[in-house]
Amino acid sequence: MSESARKVEFTRLIEENQGIVHKVCRIYTDDPMSHDDLFQEIVLQLWKSYDSFKGDSKFSTWMYRVGINTAITLYRKRKRKPGHDSLESHHFHIKADEQNEELEFKLKMLKTAIQQLNDIERALVLLYLDELPYREIAETMGITEVNARVKMNRVKKKLKEMLNPYMS
Repeated sequence: MSESARKVEFTRLIEENQGIVHKVCRIYTDDPMSHDDLFQEIVLQLWKSYDSFKGDSKFSTWMYRVGINTAITLYRKRKRKPGHDSLESHHFHIKADEQNEELEFKLKMLKTAIQQLNDIERALVLLYLDELPYREIAETMGITEVNARVKMNRVKKKLKEMLNPYMS
């Protein structure tokens, strides 16, 4: 395949599956600028490793694996650096249109709890919430299907314990 045909095919696959990259970015970032930076980095890593995609698994599974690994790598690098103050860390109490405040609160608590999980647990939750079958979750994470089920059950229990005071 020619270089230009490869680029066209890659672009098409990214456009068709970009939702996956956005989901990974939402789990590992807190603000729009970080989201955009991570999105670009994941696409760059996907392009760099595109030749390694042999079609043994679904493109989306491979894309999740590269995206999650890229996010975890960057997340760990940033954790080691001194913190920076983002706009998202400030809570401006500006009321938007009327929404279900209880649901909003629960979703915010869930996101906060997910962000407190370790990298692997966060990836599992992302894949689980995306309703991937355990077989695909296992393939993406590089673990057995049984291990994926066990780990996910532990993460559910952990989240339930973290959220119990807020969700009663």
